[in-house]
Amino acid sequence: MIPYKTEPLTDFNNEENKKSFQEALSIVESYLGQDYPLVIGGERITTDDKIVSVNPADKEEVIGRVSKANKDLAEKAMTTAYETFQTWRKVKPEVRADILFKAAAIVRRRKHEFSALMVKEAGKPWKEADADTAEGIDFLEYYGRQMLSLKDGIPVQSRPGEYNRFGYIPLGVGIVISPWNFPFAIMAGTTVAALVTGNTVLLKPASTTPIIAAKFVEVLEEAGLPKGVLNFVPGSGAEVGDYLVDHPKTRFVSFTGSRDVGIRIYERASKVNEGQIWLKRVIAEMGGKDTIVVDKEADLELAAQSIVASAFGFSGQKCSACSRAVIVEDVYDQVLNRAVELTKELTVGNPTNDKNFMGPVIDQAAYNKILSYIEIGKQEGRLLAGGEGDDSKGFFIQPTIFADLYANARLMQEEIFGPVVAFSKAKDFSHALEIANNTEYGLTGAVISNNREHIEQAREDFQVGNLYFNRGCTGAIVGYQPFGGFNMSGTDSKAGGPDYLVLHMQGKTTSEML
Repeated sequence: MIPYKTEPLTDFNNEENKKSFQEALSIVESYLGQDYPLVIGGERITTDDKIVSVNPADKEEVIGRVSKANKDLAEKAMTTAYETFQTWRKVKPEVRADILFKAAAIVRRRKHEFSALMVKEAGKPWKEADADTAEGIDFLEYYGRQMLSLKDGIPVQSRPGEYNRFGYIPLGVGIVISPWNFPFAIMAGTTVAALVTGNTVLLKPASTTPIIAAKFVEVLEEAGLPKGVLNFVPGSGAEVGDYLVDHPKTRFVSFTGSRDVGIRIYERASKVNEGQIWLKRVIAEMGGKDTIVVDKEADLELAAQSIVASAFGFSGQKCSACSRAVIVEDVYDQVLNRAVELTKELTVGNPTNDKNFMGPVIDQAAYNKILSYIEIGKQEGRLLAGGEGDDSKGFFIQPTIFADLYANARLMQEEIFGPVVAFSKAKDFSHALEIANNTEYGLTGAVISNNREHIEQAREDFQVGNLYFNRGCTGAIVGYQPFGGFNMSGTDSKAGGPDYLVLHMQGKTTSEML
């Protein structure tokens, strides 16, 4: 693996950086409300039917309107991608990697602009948006270098009189269905992983954050990506999404989103349709119900800080967010009381103001769902912080803590995807791990403990794809903490890790008698 340096996060205590970011917000505001076309084979296509993207912090503000694909346009995009694959698969891996490096450089120069667009379109606070853009740059750099290390294949043995090679070839046309919660990083990462490995892509971004995706498509064009390699087809999941997942020319689907949609895609992709001569591959990341476990031998201030930051960063709208805190009874009250104190200090409001720790949730449907879970929480536990929402201007919900939940309570079992955390008491450390594992998900988890034996016990028995000790459960860094989970959290595909690109390729052995 050729080493790379991760993109540094911006220090917003620095007045110069603060000023630069405010200028970027002004740049974004100057182009709000524009129309964005589909891009198929390099051709800009405008449709009457539009996806309207609005600011979740200010419902009256239109971020932009994106033309919406229908089945006919999806078919046109598929035909284009299939034809373009015949040439793109033969382009040298070095050339493909160079396009990623060039795109990374373009985004780095416009870093604050992309982050500011996320503040507006996704309601991300400055620091969260900055980290999202940095992660996107990291994916571009990491996957480019990863491709260079894989381009010559893996050494295999040869016997006397023969020469054997094992290499990787691309799969074909991939459908990338990206989420709204990391509208730059995950959208860019999943797209370029498929591209750099020699596949062509149909990108269907989340309908709540399509403008960021449209801007990234422009970046890849500027970086020299040939026409038809990436086709931009926003549209409805029921119409365009299902059609493309079912399509006999689709070779793989890369999906990030909810458990229910992930299952639906997995089921549909497993069916062999007429004219299909392969089994489709599915790369899926589907959410979590993540737990921070606090041992009695622990830094209790660190525990409370980690729970609050992991539960309420980006309003709890991360698949890695802490939605359960399981605490050994000896220190339960201390950690709970401190977490409540810290939560009550948090500010909620429009994220254009950098003083606000939390912005809105993404849309009305999310707002309604989260408030309905808060009502359930009032029946199941003790409400100690938050519990209120205000959707008069934007979709704002106060950071919410419920205490004394049973392990099987709905608040302990179901993914809420909002700023709600449930506290549960455990008899001892083994009991805490038992509660932590009592879920159908298995994405992230954290253990706050100074007991080495307990740390090793958790390393073995805490069933999650990403386990962190003495820190929060969010914030995996590309190349450092490959990310992906077990069970209903998806296919544990480990984005930002050494085996991720291989999922987009197939191994080919050639053997020549000498």
